[in-house]
Amino acid sequence: MTGFAHVLKPGRIGTLELPNRVIMAPMGTEMGTHEGLFTEKEIAYYTERARGGTGLVMTGISAVSEDYETLNAGLCCVHTDAALPGLTALAESIHAVGGLISLQLTAGLGRNINVIDPDRLPISASDNPHYADPSVLCRPLEIDEIHVLVKRFGEAAARAAAAGIDAIDIHGHTGYLIDQFMSACWNRRTDVYGGSVENRCRFATEIIAAVKANAPGLPVSFRLSVNHRFPGGRTTAEGQAIAVVLASAGLDLIIADDGSYEAMDYVFPPYYLGDACMVPAARALKDVVSIPVMAVGNLTPENAEAALAAGDADFAGIGRGLIADPEWAGKLTAGNRADIRPCIRCNSMCVGNAFFALPLGCAVNPQVGFERERRVEKADVLKHVVVIGGGPGGLEAARVAALRGHSVDLYEAGSALGGVLLPAATPEFKKELRAMIGWWERQFTHLPVSVHLDSTVTADSLATFEADEIIVATGSIPLMPPIPGLDGPNVIDVLDFHRGAPVGHDVVIAGGGLSGSDAALELAGQGCNVTIVELADELARDMIVINRITLLRELAEKGVRILTGHTVTSVDADGLTATGPDGAVHVAASTVIAAFGVRPNTALTLALAGRANVHPLGDCVHPAKVGEAINAAFMTALVL
Repeated sequence: MTGFAHVLKPGRIGTLELPNRVIMAPMGTEMGTHEGLFTEKEIAYYTERARGGTGLVMTGISAVSEDYETLNAGLCCVHTDAALPGLTALAESIHAVGGLISLQLTAGLGRNINVIDPDRLPISASDNPHYADPSVLCRPLEIDEIHVLVKRFGEAAARAAAAGIDAIDIHGHTGYLIDQFMSACWNRRTDVYGGSVENRCRFATEIIAAVKANAPGLPVSFRLSVNHRFPGGRTTAEGQAIAVVLASAGLDLIIADDGSYEAMDYVFPPYYLGDACMVPAARALKDVVSIPVMAVGNLTPENAEAALAAGDADFAGIGRGLIADPEWAGKLTAGNRADIRPCIRCNSMCVGNAFFALPLGCAVNPQVGFERERRVEKADVLKHVVVIGGGPGGLEAARVAALRGHSVDLYEAGSALGGVLLPAATPEFKKELRAMIGWWERQFTHLPVSVHLDSTVTADSLATFEADEIIVATGSIPLMPPIPGLDGPNVIDVLDFHRGAPVGHDVVIAGGGLSGSDAALELAGQGCNVTIVELADELARDMIVINRITLLRELAEKGVRILTGHTVTSVDADGLTATGPDGAVHVAASTVIAAFGVRPNTALTLALAGRANVHPLGDCVHPAKVGEAINAAFMTALVL
């Protein structure tokens, strides 16, 4: 327990004894049936996190009612007894591995509902504009309708108790329906559910009472956004006042976070926001309530331990970290901190999937959502597998092939493993991405993987003829368009910048995709005067919208000049010339960084054409994001 004594210390929430202070924070999975029932796939996903040693697993939202709002397909509902078999199966599966399970209940999304039902207006506390379509005004709930929803919470809690669920969490944050009642910015009612803090919290406190009455003895938690993080939204002081009212209503735990749909990046904090970005929210609540408080938001084992040791929180809420590694807590307990697979905070296949109503996935853990189907088992026939390329695709392929019992030789032309990750992940905000390289290297110490650095493999190399299976993961090469002067001495490739090539104070980046934008942010943070020139009408179009919100805000805060809709036409010793809507413009700079993207490195794949045992994957097939390469590598190696 050395080093993580506070995280691993047993804890109590109401009547519930937890073996440690690690709680899986509620996150949607989109794995339910079309009717909103729990599926075996979703149960297996939660069970794997309980099996991994998590103190308490919390589910994503389950709707208590469809009286006034219908949630999207894939989200769970517990509004009828049809939910009982699934809830019971969930509780029994979690208990069978020694875990504890909390069911998160929601009153609905209100103005944040994803899809507007053409047959009925979205609901809210007042006639608020719908978030995505402000031309649509929400319908304020009538008092008798509020009473119906409170009653539905009690009914849902009774079902949960009957099914063997251990605790109930109330979905009260981020500007969803309950939060719309609690918030002065969305609640303009003049009845008993509006006005004072106590009145605005009345809906929430009546829900707490209904849950307590119908599920006696079950601990009840509440997720609260302490600060909405947008002008006119809730301030921390207001969040504290609300927390006091909620705590006095009988809560056993408050989950503290920040954000709203108006500040979406705090709802799903990307790597730009750094470690422990919402611990201050938990600290603010610890200052005013006596019940336990849970912190969330980019927590690593180290800063979770620091937060608990400092008394800033009582429990550590781990969300995406437990998607990436279901054994997060168990590995800490066993003293294997280095074996925890990092969450790279990319949001691409967890939050990104949810945005398109797709089941939860993970960039670094391809088994998410397929806990039963994608078990890594010993191969019937053991083979000699040669992996060419030590980037993310090659590293994951080597790991999975070795786990299956194959003997693996991994060849990397460079002097270190990591491929494009090694230079691209140099900024501090990408340290978790860089940590993936060390994680793979550690896994190899326990596996039959021989690593060969500074080793270029060709189609004629002996290694290819000795292999039973060849995995080609040679990655991509920089795209350098035929622009006059692009080969000049003041021009460097974006990866060479990350590798340490010197730059001047005034820098212009040609290309505003993800790599160019991240380089601009890093350089601006170092005090450079930076301009980005991008052909498209906006920066980082290939980036998930959540992350992009933070990126654009931080670029603006750091004074980065952005020229979108401009084509680079020439480069000279004093900078570059670009043509835009208003004609040509010269951007003065001592250094020009080329970030035009990449193209597949297909040379080896083409040279090996015709051989039956060759499996190209990752960027050498089609340049894509890290998660796509890792997932493709996993699936390739899983069937060898």
